[in-house]
Amino acid sequence: MKNHCCNDMDYHANFKCNLHDNPFDCPDQIIIYDVSNDDYGLIIHDGGSSRIGIDYCPWCGSRLQCLRENK
Repeated sequence: MKNHCCNDMDYHANFKCNLHDNPFDCPDQIIIYDVSNDDYGLIIHDGGSSRIGIDYCPWCGSRLQCLRENK
C-alpha cells in the first residue's frame, strides 16, 4: 500500500470494496491508482472500465505526477 499526497487521496486510492472485486463495478470507488504506471484516474461509472486521468489531487491540489518525476 502506497502513501499518497493527503489523507483523502490515500483513502480513495487504496479503497478496497468488500462487495465488488472489480473497482469499476463499485459505486463507492471514485479514484483508481495504477501502480505499474504510477498514475491516477477518476472512474467513469458507465458500466465499462473508463477513467479520466488526473494530474492534481481533487482534495489538496498537489501535483500527482511529481511522484513519478522524483524517482
